[in-house]
Amino acid sequence: MDMANKLTLDARLVLRAALAGTVLQLILAAAGHLTPWVVIHLFLFGRAMLSATAGYLYGLIHGRGYGSGALGGAIAGGLCVVPGLAVSVLLGDSPAAAVSTGTGISILTGAVGGAFGQMGAILRRMGL
Repeated sequence: MDMANKLTLDARLVLRAALAGTVLQLILAAAGHLTPWVVIHLFLFGRAMLSATAGYLYGLIHGRGYGSGALGGAIAGGLCVVPGLAVSVLLGDSPAAAVSTGTGISILTGAVGGAFGQMGAILRRMGL
């Protein structure tokens, strides 16, 4: 296996992307607790998009291949959603089953975000 096909993972970047996503997920959980409309209309979509954003940030900064971007994005997306989901469950705004479902969805969207982040890294290198 040559070097171009190896998956690389930067744990520090994963944690930075997950931290950014976690802050946003906690803001979403607080907004949902204060405004029931947010729970009804934005929780699932918002959590998925915030996890995709965390994955995108990882892929954009790491920029070492689509597989690496997707792997790191999946980890960052999965890590960032768990505290927000836990807070929502503890506050009574989400059922406990939402933790496993939401985490699975966020891992998937984080991976997609990481792949798109790699695309962004390529475009940035091209000067676009």
